[in-house]
Amino acid sequence: MFKVLTVNVNGIRATKKNGGFEWLESAGVDVMCLQEVRATHEQLHEAIAGSEFAKWHVSHSPASELGRSGVAVLSREQPSAVRVGFNSEEFDHQGRWIEVDLDSPVGPLTVVSVYVPTGDADKPLKQAEKYRFLDAMDARLAALATRASRTKRQVIVTGDFNVGHTELDIKNWKGNLKKAGFLEDERAHFDTWFARDRWVDVHRRFAGEVAGPYTWWSWRGQAFDNDAGWRIDYLIATKALAAQCREVVVGRAPSYDTRWSDHAPVIATFGH
Repeated sequence: MFKVLTVNVNGIRATKKNGGFEWLESAGVDVMCLQEVRATHEQLHEAIAGSEFAKWHVSHSPASELGRSGVAVLSREQPSAVRVGFNSEEFDHQGRWIEVDLDSPVGPLTVVSVYVPTGDADKPLKQAEKYRFLDAMDARLAALATRASRTKRQVIVTGDFNVGHTELDIKNWKGNLKKAGFLEDERAHFDTWFARDRWVDVHRRFAGEVAGPYTWWSWRGQAFDNDAGWRIDYLIATKALAAQCREVVVGRAPSYDTRWSDHAPVIATFGH
């Protein structure tokens, strides 16, 4: 079995302070994809020092603006290659996309950690940036899928996509139809990925056509207690890899006061 975890940590140093490492160590995964690391290389290594992850291989793309964004892939095995970004002057310094090549128990594998911009429907420039990122992501996903179809190297793309794909992915979808994260043009990108039968939303495949399971809840109000959440953390896999997925679970905290991020980890297990 081979386990991949993705989680928006809301700051790796805050995760350590709030007890998140204990949970992550207990998960028993082989690869851990992080978003919103919000740290320099040195700060990330200082945060994991003394934990199990200090012995792992760390691939990290920090944002040039301190305290923002940042993505990482931590793996038990050493990657054979690491690539950052899309060859984009606009996005490659923002710490939003990193991919690593691994020789895994399920075969040659590329693992991606992505943090899609949040966007803002009331701020056209900010929302336009999100669409440009999704356009760049479209192109990279197409290239990765094409490579997977021609070789034995499969791909899993994980992370905080900051979009709920369908009405099942947001508790209050009617109240968010005109808000970033559930705009028709954002969701259309997901339709394109999955309609071509090249990518599979492995979490939705295992959950079925049910509400959620949600992965993000606002810190405000009673959102967590009422499970008024969003499913915006995804693991999407190329078709051959998706066929090897055995389970997908959300590590939802048992109570509001035991949360160490406003996101919950999502873990997928693969095996022949």
